[in-house]
Amino acid sequence: MFYYVLKYVILGPLLRLVFRPRIEGLEHVPATGAAIVAGNHLSFSDHFLMPAILKRRITFLAKAEYFTGPGIKGRLTAAFFRSAGQIPVDRSGKDAGQAAIREGLGVLSKDELLGIYPEGTRSHDGRLYKGKVGVAVMALKAQVPVIPCAMIGTFEAQPPGKVIPNIHPVVIRFGKPLDFSRYAGMENEKAILRAITDEIMYAILSLSEQEYVDRYAAVVKAEEAAEKAEKARKFPRMPLS
Repeated sequence: MFYYVLKYVILGPLLRLVFRPRIEGLEHVPATGAAIVAGNHLSFSDHFLMPAILKRRITFLAKAEYFTGPGIKGRLTAAFFRSAGQIPVDRSGKDAGQAAIREGLGVLSKDELLGIYPEGTRSHDGRLYKGKVGVAVMALKAQVPVIPCAMIGTFEAQPPGKVIPNIHPVVIRFGKPLDFSRYAGMENEKAILRAITDEIMYAILSLSEQEYVDRYAAVVKAEEAAEKAEKARKFPRMPLS
């Protein structure tokens, strides 16, 4: 119930007022039945903008850190994310991918919409990064279509680290559903999973017109953080006199 209060009474109207999103291709999202909506991930606000404009409820897989914060603030944040239709997924450890797939398949088994960011994390620089194959595994195991989606302008509206969004136009663009039924029963074939994932990412790229990087975003982030730390070690800031 609180999901619909957020959508239609509290958060939805506020997001529409601030971002004034333009919606394109909404007819590609099926009115009934299970499906995966796979999109790029540019901003914290992506989690809430898409649910606010979709006619159907959509459930996203969200990082577990949103649900494990300390104190009253942490509990309120966790309650808010659950009410907004988010499912926590622990992204650490070797079983993280399997946990995400298990949770995602649970959503699809109820004939619901599942929202996924195949990049696995937010883009830190506005570019589109290589997708992880979990989306392909779920599409094949659940035998559901994948609807590509592009969030355009959310990076400028709320870049990483910014709490209060900028006033910036946003476009949410949906593409035609991708059917992978020709690969039924091949969810254990690595080459097939890679090919499906790349097809999904290309569809997202065609909609978003971002610059594409054929590397995982988390790896690039880690490398850049390490370089920054190394520079800070070599050239520490001198205290102001």
